[in-house]
Amino acid sequence: MAERIVVGMSGGVDSSVAAALLVEQGYDVVGVTLRVWPWKEREEPTARFGSCCSPETVDDARQVARALGISYYLLNTEREFDRSVIENFAAEYRVGRTPVPCVICNRDVKFGSLLHRARAWDAAAVATGHYARITYDAASGRHLLWRGVDSAKDQSDFLWPLTQAQLAWARFPVGHLTKQEVRAKARQLGLSTADKPESQEICFVPDGGYRGFLQRRDPTMFTPGAILDAATGARLGGHGGLANYTIGQRKGLGLATSRSLYVLDLDSARNAVIVGEAHALEQERLTASQTNFIAVDPPRSPRRVRAKIRHSHAAAPATVREIGPGRAEVVFDSPQRAITPGQSVVFYDGDCVLGGGVIERGGSR
Repeated sequence: MAERIVVGMSGGVDSSVAAALLVEQGYDVVGVTLRVWPWKEREEPTARFGSCCSPETVDDARQVARALGISYYLLNTEREFDRSVIENFAAEYRVGRTPVPCVICNRDVKFGSLLHRARAWDAAAVATGHYARITYDAASGRHLLWRGVDSAKDQSDFLWPLTQAQLAWARFPVGHLTKQEVRAKARQLGLSTADKPESQEICFVPDGGYRGFLQRRDPTMFTPGAILDAATGARLGGHGGLANYTIGQRKGLGLATSRSLYVLDLDSARNAVIVGEAHALEQERLTASQTNFIAVDPPRSPRRVRAKIRHSHAAAPATVREIGPGRAEVVFDSPQRAITPGQSVVFYDGDCVLGGGVIERGGSR
């Protein structure tokens, strides 16, 4: 009997081709779409949930499953998704941090609750359409996480929290392909998602944007406060809530000044936006919490890495060392712009993901 693999199908081309490749390899493939938000009428499919969590998306995934001849299920994960992903998203904004919800979803939902269900179905693994790769190193006894072959689509930085146990059950069938090759494969198979546009939005945030979503969930995070000058402490103006701002922001501050000022910090204790000049955004050091090291043990002495501080950031030379359980200090060779609390810092050795953590704060030497 063929091994069973459960594939998380988002209704996009990547997960469609992931499922197709596994079918070609002879696995017993089961397609699953996670319903993470309540349905809304089809006439307004994105009014309450994002474009990758709509009835149309489920229809796309179901059509692909039918074309591949595999079983397909829609699972209601609203409650657990709200508890683990959405509440964390809101909680981080409450304290002036900018979270990465995909990281929490991968850890707690796709390779958490979905993996738990898959094991109950006697599946051997859970697969997704992530552009990343996994190998097993017999010498160290570790499962290793690698960047996807397509550097422009690499998603390994969203997967750094996965434990060895989770990586052992994870499969990324498209990680060795480029996006162009994935689309070509989908066209070759006649899949309906072959030329479907990519969604760049947060899946549970409607077209109105994350600020409107947060306003409905918790209006208190939009309590007015002061905008303060970092250099002098002087009040330069007012703001309509910390959740309206992010580190490095220049536009939309509404300040009557001839200087170009940027958001340097979001001080939740004082409900204040701290602004200053561009050079103050350049920092050489950060501390991270919730660290997870995949390829190595947590380094007790500084270890050379290339560190990435956001998805669009080019990894930069740095050292990392453990400074306590689940905590690390990163020192860059040269200053990095707009180190943002709540974002991920991910450590690489070439294409291998050594580990990562959540940025607590930046600083200078």
